[in-house]
Formats: sequence, structure tokens, C-alpha cells
Amino acid sequence: MHSRKIKNQNSNIKSNHGFHRFNRGFHGFFCVIRVICGCVIRVICGFILIFESGCAEQIQKPRRVCPGKETVAESLSVLMSRSQSAVPLKANGQCCLLYYVEGKKHEENFPVKVWVNPPAEICLQGDVAFDPRGIVLGSNENEFWLAIRLKEISSYWQGRWEQINYLDELMISPRLVLEGLGIIAVGSDGNGDQNWSLSKKEAFDVLTRHEAGNDKVGIIKKIYIYDCDYLVRKIEYFNVNRQAQIIVELDKYEQVVEEFFVPRSIKITKYGESVEDLTSITFSLTSVKSDSFSVKQRNFLFTHPEPKGFKHVFVNVDGNWIEQKQD
Repeated sequence: MHSRKIKNQNSNIKSNHGFHRFNRGFHGFFCVIRVICGCVIRVICGFILIFESGCAEQIQKPRRVCPGKETVAESLSVLMSRSQSAVPLKANGQCCLLYYVEGKKHEENFPVKVWVNPPAEICLQGDVAFDPRGIVLGSNENEFWLAIRLKEISSYWQGRWEQINYLDELMISPRLVLEGLGIIAVGSDGNGDQNWSLSKKEAFDVLTRHEAGNDKVGIIKKIYIYDCDYLVRKIEYFNVNRQAQIIVELDKYEQVVEEFFVPRSIKITKYGESVEDLTSITFSLTSVKSDSFSVKQRNFLFTHPEPKGFKHVFVNVDGNWIEQKQD
């Protein structure tokens, strides 16, 4: 009788040990499942964020820090040399345009072709809504234009260079696209380096262009140059309140010819007083090659098209966009 009780006790002990082993095993299994589920959820959330970001282009942040330039003149000299080394080129890629109409967000993804003849000639054609010229942006030495044929926007803008500045109300500015492609204006005011200052921020030299004759109080734009390769990574354009109203981000540079590099990732963001005023355009260029243009090609690419078939036609007069009556 006594031995049977001991056996029962031993059996109960073994049973308890078995239960505890099972419990620990089940707990460990549950922990593994929980970790796996957590990873899966994070991956799914990551895909959701990527999907929702739409126009988002991942701009890599440089990590390495190198010595920069010592003076404004030295820094400007490098940028001017790069701009002067620019050659005619042709580029293909994908474009994403994000904009608001009457408070509603719209996003257009479309193939894009770009022709550039430095320093001022550019032609950009976006294949939107089955129209290979659904968006046309262009300029030559004297004038610029923008034509958009979208369901929400059917408009044509035309003006002359001397009548606008960087903060013009144009949805997509040819001047900004030209600077984004590496043709940066750094000496157009005729005052040399007097209106520029140079500072350092992390891995970047920061060139700041100030308003002339304003004791360097007003700011026109800031150029962020990565010290290790001395290529521009960001340009900020400021309004009268010293706020960055337009930001151009540049990445994934490709050398076209010696001393001339073109970013394959370009993002231009224009801010306003509210979220509904925001406009951004992102270029992901897959092919960038030097090219040459005949006189006939230049006349075709870099001459403004006729403003036909648009709901609205605007002409810039003394810095203001005036809508023209349609026939």
C-alpha cells in the first residue's frame, strides 16, 4: 500500500514535470510565433507606408564627413566650373506629380522625356492620360512655358525670364528643373561673391545667397554641397519671411562628361500657407546621356507650342499671371 502511494506520487511528479516542460515548450513556441507575427506586421506596415508614399523618393543621407572649402570664392568656383561644363543631354525616366485642386489631393505617375541644351534651353514631355505631350515644360534664352492637359487642370502659362523669380506661382518651374539637373545659377547678379556667405552644417558646405544691399539679412537661397564629392544635394529657396518655400533634393548622381554630373533622383517640393497649397514633382531618371541638337531640332524642342485647346491661358505681365480671353 505504501509503495503504491509512492508510485502515485512519483507518477504525479513526473506528470507535473511533463506539464511544466509542455508549458515551457508551449510558452517558447508562443514567443517565437509572437516574434514572427511582429516581424510580419512590421514588414506589412513597411509595404503600406511605401505604397502610400507614392511619389516618395528615398534620398540617401551622406554619412562620411570630409573637409569642405575654405572660402566663398573657392566654393563658387567649383559650382561655376561644373555648370560651365554642362553639355546637351537627353534623359528618360519616371515622374510623379502631386498636387491639390479644391482641397482634393491628386497624384499622377507618368513616363517623362527631357532634352537640355545648356544654359537655358529645356524641353520636358510627360506622357499623361494616354497623351505623350500631356505635360510640356520648356524654355529658351528669353522665355519659358508650361502646358498641362489633365482632367483637373487644363492650362497654359507663358512668360519671359526677366519677369519672374524662383518663387513664381508656376506649378513646375523650368528654372528649378534646370538647376535640379546641375545647371545652377551662382553668378548671375554680376556682384561676384559679395552677396554670398559660406557656412558648415554636418557633412555639407552651405552657400547662402543674400539679397543685394541688405547687409546679408534677406536670404534668396541656400545650396547644400556634400563635402566628399562636392555635388549639390539640396537647394532651398526662401520667401520674404525667411522661410524655405521651395526645396529641391538631389541624389544618385551620374557623370555625363568630365566635370559634369546629373542627379538621377530629383524632388522639387513647393510649400504654401496650407497643406492644400503643396505641390511636389519627383523625377527618377533611368537614362541620362549626352546628345547634340540640329537647328531644326532646337527650333522644335525649344520653341513654345501654340496655346490651343486649353481651358485657361495665362501670360505673365510685370510679374503677374493674366488670364487671356479664348477665341
